[in-house]
Amino acid sequence: MTNLEIGQREKWLKGKSPYQEWQAAEGIPSIQGYAIEDLVTAPLEPWERKGGLGSFINLEGSGESADSYLCEIPPAANLKPQKHLFEETIFIVKGRGATTIWTEGGAKQTFEWQEGSLFSPPINAWHQHFNGSEDEPARYLAVTNAPFTFNIYHNNDFIFNNPFVFTDRYSGDDSYFSSQGKTYSGRVWESNFIPDVFNFKLTEWKERGAGGTNVMFEMANNTMRPHISEFPVGTYKKAHRHGPGAHVIILNGTGYSLMWPEGEPITKVHWKKGSMFVPPDWWFHQHFNAGKEPARYLAVTWGGWRVNVTKGRASDVSLKDGGAQIEYGDESLEIMRIFETELAKSGLKPKPPQDWRK
Repeated sequence: MTNLEIGQREKWLKGKSPYQEWQAAEGIPSIQGYAIEDLVTAPLEPWERKGGLGSFINLEGSGESADSYLCEIPPAANLKPQKHLFEETIFIVKGRGATTIWTEGGAKQTFEWQEGSLFSPPINAWHQHFNGSEDEPARYLAVTNAPFTFNIYHNNDFIFNNPFVFTDRYSGDDSYFSSQGKTYSGRVWESNFIPDVFNFKLTEWKERGAGGTNVMFEMANNTMRPHISEFPVGTYKKAHRHGPGAHVIILNGTGYSLMWPEGEPITKVHWKKGSMFVPPDWWFHQHFNAGKEPARYLAVTWGGWRVNVTKGRASDVSLKDGGAQIEYGDESLEIMRIFETELAKSGLKPKPPQDWRK
């Protein structure tokens, strides 16, 4: 390798990735760190391409695997029509409105949403969001695999102006966003629109501990999958680890999570309703309910029931059995000590261990 080639390579290594270059050109802020305290109050700035306000959220754990952004629609307004080759899982943070979906030359269909709704525009289908209030803005969070898409193709025109129609994912079915959904074994619910994640009925998930409940969603034939988990007052879930990009959005409750790479110091993240964090790649993480009501969260991760693009070790199977989970009996005694200290701040005590640490 010549000196010139070495210099070019060093310059390239210090430069931005294709995804970072695209973000920089969009002209909106980037929120960084390990967590975002409140999705409702996070600052936004005008976003010309969308026709609303927005901010990218580039948290440490994303690892340019999956990422997210916030977008706000002013009162009585709408965003510009969009289509693209990356997947989006959209969670309505506040407000109410509607979205219209269509493919080139196809019929349009519209569905309404509210705070707490969850849906995914089919990949590369046209979609446009409308605010249904004349007085209040509507805000949504979108978790996407845009980093992966931009860094693979590194061609914006290909990503935003590709005419291909994924009829295997969306063919204009009238019931696409209105069907009742289907349930499958393993706590899996298939539906392209969830009206209210705050009150969606969950199923027992013994493997993760804490007397918790859970549901896994399959949406729009995506390679990314949302799920909801809830666990009772005075309990905490078992520690586990997996790959990057899992966005955890707190729906209800107050508490904290511990995150750490094996053998390294622990990072502590406090959360409440509206908080979000992303555990870094292969870091253990563990969630603790330190409040007076059940803690419920929405997580959007890689992998799915039909299409699993991650082949890591099962995150709800013990490390001793080849999985990626630390069982209660194998965790550090310091974990419970920290939990007791946090609960005491609110005059609470852990639920009797025999009731949930099984």
